[in-house]
Amino acid sequence: MINEAKIDEEPRFRLSDIFRTIREGILIVGTDMCVSASNEAADEAFGRDSSSLKGMRLSEVIRDFVLHKAFKKAIKKKKSSEVRIEILGKDRKIFDVVVSPLDLSDEYAAICLFYDVTRVESLERVRQVFLSNISHELRTPLTSILAFVETLEQGAIDDDENKHRFLEIIKKNGERMNLLVDDISELSSIEAGQVRVSPAMIDAAKLADELISSLSSQAQKRKITVTNAIPEGTKVYADVVRLHQMLTNLVVNAIKFNNPGGNVTISAESLNEDVAIHVVDDGEGISREHQQRIFERFYRVDKARSREVGGTGLGLAIVKHLARLHGGEVRVSSQLGKGTDFSIVLPKR
Repeated sequence: MINEAKIDEEPRFRLSDIFRTIREGILIVGTDMCVSASNEAADEAFGRDSSSLKGMRLSEVIRDFVLHKAFKKAIKKKKSSEVRIEILGKDRKIFDVVVSPLDLSDEYAAICLFYDVTRVESLERVRQVFLSNISHELRTPLTSILAFVETLEQGAIDDDENKHRFLEIIKKNGERMNLLVDDISELSSIEAGQVRVSPAMIDAAKLADELISSLSSQAQKRKITVTNAIPEGTKVYADVVRLHQMLTNLVVNAIKFNNPGGNVTISAESLNEDVAIHVVDDGEGISREHQQRIFERFYRVDKARSREVGGTGLGLAIVKHLARLHGGEVRVSSQLGKGTDFSIVLPKR
């Protein structure tokens, strides 16, 4: 004899399994505006200590007038709605919500699906800020180039005294734009996972000597003394090209933003399971407020001075990502009026 009750239960059992495992949060609300069912995703998103929401009034779960209005519309008018809500709490969450009528044979209810778009919204804001910064960074040198080209076209090309100076300014701004494009391309490749590192044991002292030699002209222009304090024979496990790139960014910054006649020292320190390579200057230092953000793309402590000495505002972001590719990190320690210590921390092996 077939058990009819069992036949009825099996579809409900399968449906409850599907309902429970759906990634989006789901709420079913009855005519009394109480939750008659919820899945685990909704319990975790809106419940206290991830407890079940069943039996709670909707106003206890989510206080949002637009959402409540959408539920009433679904129950009373049998019409669907799409709304966006923002939940403010420990973590700010943004949801795209679809509320639809649900016929339970004995009464009407409403079913609601919550699509968490917090990360998408965050990425969109990052994209907008990035595009805004790119536009600004490119517009400044481009405006200068166009202005001097126009000046040359209007007769300055025959002015032997000034034309070479104008062309030098055009060249300088063109190089600035080219450097910016290169850094954007580099950072995009790293973030997209297209850059790989090939670590090997390398001589850190020798690498520092080569780096100091390549940057000697920049240091001399600002009367900065760059010293290699890494003991001979010190080995680090890193990709030689990428470590050179990271140190170059740090030393160039230390030269640019130091006081004329200042000092920059490259040193190394053995930690428990890591090696730290330090680039220390005795410049003005960085306030704690700015230390939290200097590894962000285009973030500048002193915008006026940054534009005066040049740079793309992407160097520290590139260093951060390259250090992470090595399984390490970059740190900063600074005191106003005493200088700054940037350190690349890499695993010993």
